Amino acid sequence: MTQLLLDLQPAQPPSLDNFIAGTNQELLSRLRALAEPGCCDALYLWGAAGSGKTHLLAAVASLAMRKRPVMFLDRRPASADFFDLPGGLLVVDDIDRLDDDAQIALFRLYNTARVIGLGLLLAGNRPPLQLSLREDLRTRIGQTLIYEVKTLNDDEKAAALQRHALERGLKIDDSLLRYLLAHGRRDLPALMAVLDHLDRTTLERQRPATLPLLKEALQLQRMPQENEPRPV
Repeated sequence: MTQLLLDLQPAQPPSLDNFIAGTNQELLSRLRALAEPGCCDALYLWGAAGSGKTHLLAAVASLAMRKRPVMFLDRRPASADFFDLPGGLLVVDDIDRLDDDAQIALFRLYNTARVIGLGLLLAGNRPPLQLSLREDLRTRIGQTLIYEVKTLNDDEKAAALQRHALERGLKIDDSLLRYLLAHGRRDLPALMAVLDHLDRTTLERQRPATLPLLKEALQLQRMPQENEPRPV
């Protein structure tokens, strides 16, 4: 018998406290400082997909909003979205997607940031020198504090996944975690999503976590990618 259940476990909003730091401890310290009033540092983050850049940007924006004005541009912004924010913090994700006018507007803010006490937190998908941006903006970004968001190794991922499972009340053997790490996607959010599905399935079917149920969860995660239309 299958028992239908509502998933009453609320998703945790991104914060610096629930980010699995691994070797990114120095970066977290810098980000906490950037959220403070009066800090007008400029930081640029880059890293592999799933490394947690967007999580960190959202976490810093949320923390800073309690203390200073914040402009968080997490969608492709237009030039009009960039305006002076004295004493505030500008957070921009995916800067490699900015059009020409938005790049000019961001470069203008770079020039006035120190004068008006504006902090800058930017993120992109590659190191500054490899960004497809205007040369003057790329040069400015290259002069900021640059951090590569390092992905977790397998031991760190296993510890994070075990903690995530315990928070949901899911009992999972180390052997299942090893299988998940060997056969699942490499980014932590995707791995946690598999655990979330496994947790719901065990509750609905009133069964413990087993390898067949884990394989089912992994297969469901792959299905959208396998069903995507292929180029002709």
